[in-house]
Amino acid sequence: MNAIIIDDEPKARKLLLSLIEEYCPEITNVNQAEDLETGSTLIKETQPDLVFLDIEMPKYSGLQILEFFKVEEVNFQIIFITAYNQYAIDAFKLSAVDYLLKPVDITELQQAIKKAIELNSQNNLTNNLQELRRSFQKLSQNKIALDVPRGIIFINHQDVMYLEADGMYTTFFLKDGTKELICKPLKHFVEQMDASGLFYKPHRSYYINLNAIKEFNKKEGGHLIMENDKLVPISRDKREEFFGLVKEIF
Repeated sequence: MNAIIIDDEPKARKLLLSLIEEYCPEITNVNQAEDLETGSTLIKETQPDLVFLDIEMPKYSGLQILEFFKVEEVNFQIIFITAYNQYAIDAFKLSAVDYLLKPVDITELQQAIKKAIELNSQNNLTNNLQELRRSFQKLSQNKIALDVPRGIIFINHQDVMYLEADGMYTTFFLKDGTKELICKPLKHFVEQMDASGLFYKPHRSYYINLNAIKEFNKKEGGHLIMENDKLVPISRDKREEFFGLVKEIF
């Protein structure tokens, strides 16, 4: 089998390569890439049987690999490798693709490769891709993935109080009192979270959890008071729509 390792950490790539060379004779050739863009191009050029893909990478997460390929272009197995906690791994195991936790265990690595070999037919690959898409879609219905300097965090929609825009940045204010500044515009998250039905955009700079509203105050043209006492304005053209939404839901 031919393989590709996609990981932004040179030491991690080197370690995995040494494990493969020493303990996995089924793999005879391994290429490497330091980010998802380069890795996706390399996959299309070299047509590997197996891709070892790190999840926590800058710019593009390994979870975004499906954005770089059409269904018919996927003729490889994916094994995700991550230092992320167990709850996220359990969520992803809804699909038929394997996941390995860092530091990589030799036995688990060998078992994952064995599974990839057994599934290495076009029908199975297509099924795996479909299962993976369904897994991500199911996960995204309840959680949002946020790229932060330390990696990726997955937050339940219900734990978000509101989002506040600041140019090309968005701050997530959570119900536990913490906040996360993310280098993406508010529009990006509105498109992802709108299907949940929990959130509403009363103003161009805010996206709020309807269940986190404490009060509506008519003063100064009308504004909302959130559970943390934050005042969120309602745009004039949004007031009628907002009151209609409140009556419909509550």
